[in-house]
Amino acid sequence: MKQKLLFALAAIVLLLGFFLASRLHTDARQEETRQHTALNQANLLRMHSPTLGPAEASVVIVEFFDPACETCRDFYPFVKELMAAHPGQIRLALRYSPFHEGAGQVVRLLEAARRQNRYWETLETLYASQQNWVQHHSVQLDQVWAALQGTGLDLERARRDMEDPAIAAIIQQDMADARALRVERTPEFFVNGQPMPSFGRQQLRALVQEALRTGGN
Repeated sequence: MKQKLLFALAAIVLLLGFFLASRLHTDARQEETRQHTALNQANLLRMHSPTLGPAEASVVIVEFFDPACETCRDFYPFVKELMAAHPGQIRLALRYSPFHEGAGQVVRLLEAARRQNRYWETLETLYASQQNWVQHHSVQLDQVWAALQGTGLDLERARRDMEDPAIAAIIQQDMADARALRVERTPEFFVNGQPMPSFGRQQLRALVQEALRTGGN
């Protein structure tokens, strides 16, 4: 009986030790991420970034995203709900990280749509039809164009504008900034310059609420 008890106690001690070591490792990584982000604040936001919400908002959410990313699509309405729940207090800025094969072309198309003042409508149309033009994690560009038929976007003009070197430069800058900030997956969120401690809707909500509570500081 004593031997079984000692074995059980030893197992509990080992489990506790493993838990504490894992927690310390996680905390250390989170702190390292915060410090790294603090040193690279200039890479978070650029003048060319598409934004939604008032410029004077006290809370700025920067999202690195890929239009072909399913999780990005799923988070988009959640972010808009956060903004609707706090009108005038939150601003969303989008940055590009086209990790999926062919996603760079979709980003070019979004930038071309922005020149026609149809950025957000185009993004929402693409998210709504994403399952039709993303197959096996790869973009089917012909299906992208099919999804945009009848939306009011001048598709021929968009095709021409997509080839503008200025659009390529925007994407290259965003990808360079993503690398500097160690963005390795999408979506990746930063709230008033702070990275998320871990990924999830509640974690993003908590970070936004904390920023609102402190007045954006």
